Amino acid sequence: MFDDLISLIRSLYGTDGKIALHEPRFGSYDKELVLHAIESTFVSSVGEYVNRFERELADYLGVKHAVVTVNGSAALHVALRLAGVVADSEVITQALTFVATANAIVYNGAFPVFLDVDRDRMGLSPDRVSQFLEENAERCENGVFNKKSGRKIAALMPMHTFGLPCRIEELCDIGRKWGIPVVEDAAEALGSICGGRHCGSFGQLGVLSFNGNKIITSGGGGAIVTNDDRVANLAKHLTTTAKVPHQWAFEHDMIGYNYRMPNLNAALACAQLQHLPAYLDDKRELAGIYQRFFAESGWADFFEEGPECTSNYWLNAIVLDSESQRDRFLEETNRVGIMTRPIWKLMNELKMYAGCRCDDLSNSGWLQDRVVNLPSGVRKHE
Repeated sequence: MFDDLISLIRSLYGTDGKIALHEPRFGSYDKELVLHAIESTFVSSVGEYVNRFERELADYLGVKHAVVTVNGSAALHVALRLAGVVADSEVITQALTFVATANAIVYNGAFPVFLDVDRDRMGLSPDRVSQFLEENAERCENGVFNKKSGRKIAALMPMHTFGLPCRIEELCDIGRKWGIPVVEDAAEALGSICGGRHCGSFGQLGVLSFNGNKIITSGGGGAIVTNDDRVANLAKHLTTTAKVPHQWAFEHDMIGYNYRMPNLNAALACAQLQHLPAYLDDKRELAGIYQRFFAESGWADFFEEGPECTSNYWLNAIVLDSESQRDRFLEETNRVGIMTRPIWKLMNELKMYAGCRCDDLSNSGWLQDRVVNLPSGVRKHE
């Protein structure tokens, strides 16, 4: 049943060998900038490429500030703190996500509340968020509180799954209505656009990742993006161990983190950002080929971007008929050296999050049993 797809994938990547899910691509310009950073001897958290990448990333996204970090998890951790998430507060997020989303909440001593996603977007459902707040939340003088737990609801944190934009504008409207900050987990969505704006630029803060499997990579790396000058300055301060600037003295005025992106990684990121338009074109072409294949074959549904949205198609995803068909597909494709993978296990099904509050998660459970990712790496490069 899956032979035609296996043949197609092999033809797309031009190999009979192993095909990765999302292999990075590097060329001469990447090597040139990394070598320049090495020769400069500024390879740690100070250097020209750190500042350059922040400027160029902010310009690309159409935001005022980008503060780069060692990885996306570090960016999520600090972004939530900047949004006002503190110990014993709550953050509303989705159960269908990568574990870093939930972990960042707990790093701040807060409690995740896992709500369902939209089946067609795989992102946090505005309908479920509104329902939860109407049934459980009350406004008080110092914020919005969960009537049942007594905890402050400190933030909403939606995630753009596989680069497919969620209904982020509606979620931000809900956040404004209730006075709850939105921290936008756009770790997978660099280059994705909703309503003419880049994903990551809608919330009070947005977060990106440049891990080795992302659409562009700095090896490790992440970023906090915002239009708020005060928040950006504090983000840079916190991620640089909260060190007070001085030519030689070591003065720190709060508990901070050693989270700044090294200059060596930033050099690679600067080069990769120049490739991003070409990468996006290649990935859209690939997604179109997959979409046509499944429209004609009919044995799975291909996830497409929503209306008024442009996805980066970071990881192409399909929906199979059942959990058993999903398992057969994963076994057969991986057996012949084509890497495919299932979607994540729901957060509330992980032992450390089993006691967290959640709704019925009907869409999340349905997707968990059926969704798989196909090889999605860039095929063309210099």
